[in-house]
Amino acid sequence: MTAKSESVMISLFDAARACLDAADPVEKVALTQHHAAAFARGELAVPDGAPSPEPIRMPGRPPLPGLVHPRELPRRGFGTQEGRAAFIHAVAHIELNAIDLGWDAVYRFRGLPHAFYADWVSVANDESRHFALLRERLRELGHDYGDFDAHNGLWEMCEKTAHDGLARMALVPRVLEARGLDVTPGMIVKLRSLGDDATADILEIILREEVSHVAAGSRWYRWYCEQQDVEPRSRFRELLREYAGGYLHGPFNLEARLQAGFDEDELAALEAGA
Repeated sequence: MTAKSESVMISLFDAARACLDAADPVEKVALTQHHAAAFARGELAVPDGAPSPEPIRMPGRPPLPGLVHPRELPRRGFGTQEGRAAFIHAVAHIELNAIDLGWDAVYRFRGLPHAFYADWVSVANDESRHFALLRERLRELGHDYGDFDAHNGLWEMCEKTAHDGLARMALVPRVLEARGLDVTPGMIVKLRSLGDDATADILEIILREEVSHVAAGSRWYRWYCEQQDVEPRSRFRELLREYAGGYLHGPFNLEARLQAGFDEDELAALEAGA
């Protein structure tokens, strides 16, 4: 590579910020996939000594959906097309947030191994595909993203952990995103029983790939613990008490959580309510 080509190489941190700032979901997906491909080709620099990240109060968002407290979201059953559309919308909203969670990990935490950035760029790229699949399914049912209210809980946890990579890895992938491992199998069974194989097939893809996302969180959580000489199991319990009261409750998908980097002792503690 020539000195000239190196001088014009865009920073991975700038690319991450552009994806975070994109307000239109279609643009966010397109930018994510463009920059993820560029990173895979080695075309995004990860500069040493990059300046500290700027705070992000809120990533780019479209005018709709409206964001409300989770308790204000109506409960809808799967028995009607409207109910299934509302469910798909809720999952699509999670996946759109998850794009930003992946990019924020890239943007926020500097001076880390290249493999850290590779993992979270890959996660953001996967989430963009998930969102696109769910949005297309939503449109097949006569709706679109923004038609139903949503909540902001995922990004709120992102803000709470912006100062601490260890807490971020513990709480976003291993608590909030891992919840999907627990509840998605039951959703798939219910959808198939109603004849909605199209939605169930999408959830099968998401479940399979979310295992690797939570595993990345487990891997980097333990890396942070090792760097800071922290015992991971006890610190995880402390972080749950500090940040995530009420978030974690069973039943747990033990097999998926084992695949995602939880160990037997952690799962026993979760089941015991520790």
